[in-house]
Amino acid sequence: MDPSGIVGIVVALVAILGAQALEGGNPASLILPGPLLLVWVGTIGAGMAGHTLADSKGAFARIPKVMRAKAPDPGATVDTVISLADRARREGLLALEDAARDIDDDFLKSGLQAAIDGTDPEDLRMILEDRITTKRTADRVHSKYFSDLGGYAPTLGIIGTVIALVHVLENLANPGELGSQIAVAFLATLWGLLSANVVWLPLAARIKRLSDQECTQMEVTLEGLIALQAGANPRLVGERLRSMLPSTKAEPKTTKSKGKQEKAA
Repeated sequence: MDPSGIVGIVVALVAILGAQALEGGNPASLILPGPLLLVWVGTIGAGMAGHTLADSKGAFARIPKVMRAKAPDPGATVDTVISLADRARREGLLALEDAARDIDDDFLKSGLQAAIDGTDPEDLRMILEDRITTKRTADRVHSKYFSDLGGYAPTLGIIGTVIALVHVLENLANPGELGSQIAVAFLATLWGLLSANVVWLPLAARIKRLSDQECTQMEVTLEGLIALQAGANPRLVGERLRSMLPSTKAEPKTTKSKGKQEKAA
């Protein structure tokens, strides 16, 4: 599990409430039903209006998975593919049937099984590319959904503030209450900005980032399976796949190999 999503939101909320307390305010004074109802429920309603019901259900169902998600490790996938390619070159592609059952990665497992079953390389590439495209499209829909909520929330907060200020103007005959009423009026704007920048937009960015990482891993897997099916040299397969990884993923291998060279020297 990658805790950065939960930790980040908690840290942001602690910073906001802590600042409120340091300024002499009571954090509990920020919790009022009216502004919370308008901003949170209103924002979700606006999001549903701009998307399909399936989009809304899918996006909110994705939240627990995204917050608990573990960042994919393409480097481990490369090592697995190299091991499979080495065995396939020594024993043949059919020898990998037992290994395929023990693989946890569904994308790699299904692709390897298709290769073992004799699927044409071009057909295999097309099938796997379609799966990657489908996943990327679904993730983009969910990311855009939360990004849109991040756009609606501040505007709804301003609407709430305007509504509250209208109520304030209706009570100008009671000047002693104006200060507290104006303060309450701006709570809707606060919650609109807070929900957008602490919840909705970070969720959209996290979904997009995890999607990019997962799709990169799937693309590496695809190229590895095609090379494996063709009987390519495992060393060349490894070099090819590592060249597709971000530099931060490729560095440990380089560092390790340099250490071995220094010891040999």
